[in-house]
Amino acid sequence: MTYLFLALAIIFEVIATSTIKLTAEFTKPIPSLVVLLGYVTSFYFFALVIKVLPLGITYAIWSGGGIFLISIMGVIIYKEYLDLAAIIGIALITIGVIVINVFSQSIPR
Repeated sequence: MTYLFLALAIIFEVIATSTIKLTAEFTKPIPSLVVLLGYVTSFYFFALVIKVLPLGITYAIWSGGGIFLISIMGVIIYKEYLDLAAIIGIALITIGVIVINVFSQSIPR
């Protein structure tokens, strides 16, 4: 259940972050509401996860997963371009999240 909550925290954070551009500096009510509700929901699930997993590990996974997914959303939705350096950097972050989950003794099993 912990990893489901972590996945939900990441998904809601990605929804909120990818919607920020649509708020027009928070002058458009619907996108602004999506951003606020997305972050509140994300932090709620994040708070549930840190009851079980260490804060630093949880934050690393949450932010790493968010970076990866937000980058994909930027390319797909906003037609943003990622150069080779950006792709390598994001890949290294993703590899770091995988290493934490597979090899870290900090995560209760």
